[in-house]
Amino acid sequence: MRKKEPVELSWKDICALIEAVKLAEKIKPSQQAKRDAFKKYGIQGTRKDSPLTAIFYRVMLRQGVIDKIISDLTGVKSPFFLDENLRAALRVFIELKVFSKGKVRFDKYLEIKNRVSAFLSNNVHPYVGMWFWDLIDKLENYEFKPRNEDEELMLKYLLPPWFMKKIIDLVGMEEADKVFKALNKKPMISIRVNTLKATVDEVVNELKKEGKDVEVSSIVPTVIRFKGPYNFDKSRLFKEGKIIIQEEAAALASIILNPKPGEVVVDLCAAPGGKTQHMAELMGNKGVIYAFDVDKVRIRRMKELLRRTGVDIVKIYLRDGREAPKVLGEEIADKVLVDPPCSSDGTIMKNPDLRWRLLESEVPKIAQLQYELLKAAIKLVKVGGKILYTTCTMLKEENEDVIMKILKKEGKRVRLVPLNGPYDKGFIEGTMRAWPHKYKTIGFFYALLERVK
Repeated sequence: MRKKEPVELSWKDICALIEAVKLAEKIKPSQQAKRDAFKKYGIQGTRKDSPLTAIFYRVMLRQGVIDKIISDLTGVKSPFFLDENLRAALRVFIELKVFSKGKVRFDKYLEIKNRVSAFLSNNVHPYVGMWFWDLIDKLENYEFKPRNEDEELMLKYLLPPWFMKKIIDLVGMEEADKVFKALNKKPMISIRVNTLKATVDEVVNELKKEGKDVEVSSIVPTVIRFKGPYNFDKSRLFKEGKIIIQEEAAALASIILNPKPGEVVVDLCAAPGGKTQHMAELMGNKGVIYAFDVDKVRIRRMKELLRRTGVDIVKIYLRDGREAPKVLGEEIADKVLVDPPCSSDGTIMKNPDLRWRLLESEVPKIAQLQYELLKAAIKLVKVGGKILYTTCTMLKEENEDVIMKILKKEGKRVRLVPLNGPYDKGFIEGTMRAWPHKYKTIGFFYALLERVK
């Protein structure tokens, strides 16, 4: 096999990478930050787009390790004490000089160093440019050597040590190894067919014409997977609302809740609307769904999704889902979906930079919010009605522990409805988990409750 030629990097390429890494701290998902920066520097859509995108994602993937190196080199406890321009420049150069040796070469390296140093001196502090120059020189022969078991695991799996410890404690090292490796694999693109507008066969045939080798899910027959890349902005299927971007595990949620035509359904954390749309689809676009969310940007995306897919039974509220009983009244819903904010670690393979935004200190706060949303759901649902609780985290604190707490506090009013497949049993009998290393999908948790009193 012919050896891949190193990517030649110009001053403009380096600027675009630094800008993308800086923007990725503010703009989510990171793909959008990358697109904005590459467009600004005239790289988007050119022959440089693909190799520079690969470098950008390597920075995102290794950011925790890179930040350790920044701390080692600067003596600063956290890179977040540094100016954002300096932090981004160091992250890019550490990736290029330490981890991408042999994969890149610099066009006019001295000019690149001079320009970056001058930029930092002008935008941060007059002396920062000289300091940066000195730090970059130290990278020539730098090698990151783990100093303890946590750093060894972090370097091996590129995940936060605290998160790995929780998963190891949950499933053991042998199984955890498979989980961590799955989180570092590039996932296939997963879409769901909107049966209000198309059939699975129609979409499969269209994708095959586009040259895609497709795989139809055996668990959710309207879900189709194929290898990327795929330009959704230019896709006729996407623009006409015939397909929705959604993972198999997420699509199964609406099927488990099983909303029927004519029912009243409440979605307490609805935006950006994938599950809301799916429930409306299963209802044949008949009945009503009250959709709550607090994020204006995500609600805007939900409105566009519903318009594109032909759904018109959703009433949207820019309100906290915990307020829904006050807004709608109590015992008004046949079904309630609680798909609350969570740590989202089950989606790391799709969002590589997410891993370094996971904070152990946030987990108890998130779990409390999840519990409060479930309490609101119990007030909303009629006796005999169902509540589905789902998350895309693998952390027990946000899954089984929340369900145990609600059953302990509200056990006279709700009961757990057992889920028997298609995925694995959870750590409470009757709950269910999708594991990324077993099912080619994101990590997901399900618990179905019934109001009995």
